[in-house]
Amino acid sequence: MTDNKIINVKRLPKDPGPAAWNRILTDATPYAQLDQTLQADWVVVGGGFSGIAAARRLSQLVGNEKIVLLEAGRLADGPAGRNSGFMIDLPHELNSESYAGSQERDRQQIYLNRAAIDFAGDMAEDFAMDTRIYDRCGKMTGAGSDKGIAHIDSYCAHLQALGEPFELKSARDMKDWTGTDFYQKGLYTPGAVMIQPAAFIRAAAEGLADSISIFENSPVTSIEPGDRHTLITPNGKVQARNIILAVNGHVQSFGFYPRRLLHVFTYASMTRALTADEVRRLGGVSDWGMLPADPMGTTVRRSSDLMGSGDRLVVRNHATLNQSIEASPANMRRAAKLQDRAFANRFPMLAGIDMEYRWGGRLCLSWNSMPAFGEVEDRIWSACCQNGLGTVKGTLSGMMAAEQAVLGQSELLSEFLDHQQPSLLPPEPFLSLGANATMLWKEWQAGIEL
Repeated sequence: MTDNKIINVKRLPKDPGPAAWNRILTDATPYAQLDQTLQADWVVVGGGFSGIAAARRLSQLVGNEKIVLLEAGRLADGPAGRNSGFMIDLPHELNSESYAGSQERDRQQIYLNRAAIDFAGDMAEDFAMDTRIYDRCGKMTGAGSDKGIAHIDSYCAHLQALGEPFELKSARDMKDWTGTDFYQKGLYTPGAVMIQPAAFIRAAAEGLADSISIFENSPVTSIEPGDRHTLITPNGKVQARNIILAVNGHVQSFGFYPRRLLHVFTYASMTRALTADEVRRLGGVSDWGMLPADPMGTTVRRSSDLMGSGDRLVVRNHATLNQSIEASPANMRRAAKLQDRAFANRFPMLAGIDMEYRWGGRLCLSWNSMPAFGEVEDRIWSACCQNGLGTVKGTLSGMMAAEQAVLGQSELLSEFLDHQQPSLLPPEPFLSLGANATMLWKEWQAGIEL
């Protein structure tokens, strides 16, 4: 809490490398930079999945009240344009050995995740999104080793206990689907959605533009709390009664949740557009995504042409804890080596293909996997800390922040609020040394799954 003192933002977001999912699309028409003083009823800070969901839910709840969304950079250039595009309904606990948690907690999370997926689906339908932007195709988890197969078998037992449907896939099935014989076993579950994350954010913003005011390149540098809060940007101001902070880990830059949030970067590489001959050599189907059986393994996506983007492959692996909320060039270099190795292991028929884009994306986790959510100052709400599942949990927290701010309570909100606050972290340097050593050890243990 700041006791109505001015909130000076300590740092602005820095993202390493380009947001490839955004760059491969045709250029978007930019939204204006805030260069005046505006009066509003609501300000949403952040234009990612959480911010878009908060703005959408507010527009449904508050009638003609004025809603302003402030994005620090360009829409879909931050973490929203850098994730792998899985909206996962089932347990996906990144801190676990096999994604699963307790049955009671997992059933609750499935219920909440599916509510968020449906909310995003309504946007996709209302805003006429192409199925390559929002596709209810389910998800596949793949194993390339005996250890990975053991992870799949363990997870299947958990799904059976939960009463959730799944299908096991053979090595032949996996090759027919992906074109590579790397995967020896697969696990398909039907409830997940695959999205082109940048295209989704851009289409949702365009659909909302008639009911809210969107400003890009307008980072909030300070907030003066009061009867009408004043949000200050480099060239303008907004005065508003209510604020929703949808900035994920950067909520700490506003002074909230000190020593309670973990700032993790994950890294990815995307090929140049494949030629027709390379597509033929690869084989398989045109669009698919593969999650690793081992949580520290490599995620792979193949996407077909959308808006002239071409057929491409993406590999994502490696994670580092960076409490400065900045990744280093050394982090990027190590990630590139690991991704090139993972690509070569999976796609020997595509030897020599260049990676056109390499990037890092910010995640925010807490020690106990709890969100940074709630009213942190009078009429200032946090919808942050998505624990590595920004598409689904970001959408969910944005929805819930709007409902808490406007309605006070709802059935879905009651389920969502059944959680603790993020727990206190160990002190530095033990935190960073220990966490990075643990992640490196788990990557080594993942073996060929990485």
